[in-house]
Amino acid sequence: MECQCEKEDAVTGWWQTSNSVQMGAFTVVGYLLYRFSQTLPALIRWPIRLFCSLTGLSSLWSWVSRLVGTFRGMRRLYKWLVAVIKAITGSEIDPTSSSPNKPGLRLILLGPTGGGRTSLADALLSNSETKAPMGPLMESTKRRTVMDGREVTVIDTPDLLGLSLENNERAREALRSLQLASPGPHAFLLVIQAPGSSMGINQDAAQAIRATLELFGDGAVGYIIPVLTHADRLGRRRTVDQLLNVDAGGLRKALSLCDQRPELVDNRPGCPPEAQSVMSRKLVGRVMEMKTLRGHFVHELQRREDRVREELLADMASALARNLGRM
Repeated sequence: MECQCEKEDAVTGWWQTSNSVQMGAFTVVGYLLYRFSQTLPALIRWPIRLFCSLTGLSSLWSWVSRLVGTFRGMRRLYKWLVAVIKAITGSEIDPTSSSPNKPGLRLILLGPTGGGRTSLADALLSNSETKAPMGPLMESTKRRTVMDGREVTVIDTPDLLGLSLENNERAREALRSLQLASPGPHAFLLVIQAPGSSMGINQDAAQAIRATLELFGDGAVGYIIPVLTHADRLGRRRTVDQLLNVDAGGLRKALSLCDQRPELVDNRPGCPPEAQSVMSRKLVGRVMEMKTLRGHFVHELQRREDRVREELLADMASALARNLGRM
């Protein structure tokens, strides 16, 4: 008797399972018929739709459509909330995008003409959407890139340390580069040719550092990183220590002025992308160390701008308060 009940239970369970599978298959086939009927002539389409309505498949499709519409509405609401939060906080970070999520860096590139300043900027900004201007650089330009989740702002400058610009032009572009790097740069990359890398006259690193301090003040001395370019032309002398071993005193004198170890880089246009990437990350790492130790450089221009801004804000607030009192 017990065996017979067990057999009956097994048969009932098999039948219910079979019915579930059959109903699932029936639902899928009916749904496909309903969707496919939209492309058929009316003579064939309406009988199929009538069949779907009688079997309840039309109601199922309507419920699924409402569910999908609800999800879409929730997604639009989420995007709206993110936009509101960004507008209130001023943040440019979107957790669903690849935007920078680390504090940014601001660099100012300096150096005499022919030292490789612009080619170094191109290497640092290799994945930037903004392109370098064509022809000789006549004014300071601001370009951005994202490196390892961090926004890097690079200010390329004209020949501020040379003789191609008049003094008033040099002064104006120096101050303009500071404004572009507001509230202040984290480092000045002083780009000059490595000693012995050229058949022409070697560039005086010490003179370049002194010219930088004349433009930006003595407070900039702790933010200068010398970058020696054209490492591919040095032969066997491919490290800073090897350059210092054969130095006649000029490079050591320059390093004593800024107390920063230089970086030796290969900035030639044909440099492999992998080597460029390693070089860029090494320079950014040096700037990050400097930022951790000193923060960013603040020029008197920024201090005065802050004071003027605060005074203007106070004056406008007083004027607005008086107007409100008359209402």
